[in-house]
Parts: sequence; structure tokens; C-alpha cells
Amino acid sequence: MLLNMLKCKLHQARVTQTELDYEGSCAIDAELLDAAGIHEYEQIQIYNIANGERFTTYAIRGEAGSGMISMNGAAAHKANEGDRVIICAYAQVDQEELASYQPTLVYCDEHNRITHRRSAIPLQVA
Repeated sequence: MLLNMLKCKLHQARVTQTELDYEGSCAIDAELLDAAGIHEYEQIQIYNIANGERFTTYAIRGEAGSGMISMNGAAAHKANEGDRVIICAYAQVDQEELASYQPTLVYCDEHNRITHRRSAIPLQVA
């Protein structure tokens, strides 16, 4: 059986621009794409922390080192410049691989620089 599992995420990235009159997608700094393991044209889910919007689009490669997170086309209606977002990609994993499976979690600061990486979400004690 194949299960849909979190492959990777960019956590708390900040939207740097919106481009309504664009073909579509989300342009992401190439260094962030590579760090997370997101491929150009790969389907991504975007969760907007600011307004609760959740939507699907695809990633395109932005200028390396720019810190760019640009919502383009219809996605520009779902986020504003400055909004914090979580960008996720998922993969189908065979149930037999689950014991050793680990996602790539990349955490960003307010300038979309990588602050740290993890392969698991730490438990939070109330």
C-alpha cells in the first residue's frame, strides 16, 4: 500500500511579492527549493498562517539567494506580501519504507534565510 506522506516543507517562509498578471505558480528562491528537495514544477500545498487560506499550485525556480517567495496568478489572491506561509510537498511512500522514512523540514527567518533543519517535528508539551 502507498501512503501520502509529507516529503518536505518550508516552514514560516515570508511572501515577498505577489504577481496577479502572471501565468501562475509560486516562485521560490532556488536555494530554498534545493534545501527542501522541492523540484521545479512539482505540486505544492501552501498554508497561509496569516489568513488560513490553503491552496495548491506548483513551484518554479526563483533567483538563488534572493529570498523570493512570489505568489503568482490566481495564488496572488490567496496571500499578501509579508504573510507567513508553510509550503509543503508530499510523496507516496510504500508502507514497508515507513520505519525509516523522514521528511525534510526547513525553517526560515523573516528574510527567508534558513535558520535550521529537522527531519521530525518535536513534541510540544503543554
